[in-house]
Amino acid sequence: MSRAESGNAPDQGTASQIKDKVSEAASSVRDMGQQAYDAATEKYENVRDSAAEYYQAGREKAMEWESQIESYVREQPIKSLLMAAGVGMVLGMIWKRI
Repeated sequence: MSRAESGNAPDQGTASQIKDKVSEAASSVRDMGQQAYDAATEKYENVRDSAAEYYQAGREKAMEWESQIESYVREQPIKSLLMAAGVGMVLGMIWKRI
């Protein structure tokens, strides 16, 4: 008596069901991967946009400070020169000790 006759042969319906389940699992994994990719891409874009906004805000603030310093130096050139010399001297002494 052969295996097919004794009922020990794998059932074609069961093999088809297993194949369908494997196909479903693969599809599910692909979908989850795509969802993870989409979420990561969205997060990256949000972070990039925030960084660009912070950069622009910092740049504007630096330009504002530059303008303020420039007008202070134009208004009080002697005082500005003495302050710059004092800061340079202090930094020079600190640099010499290091």
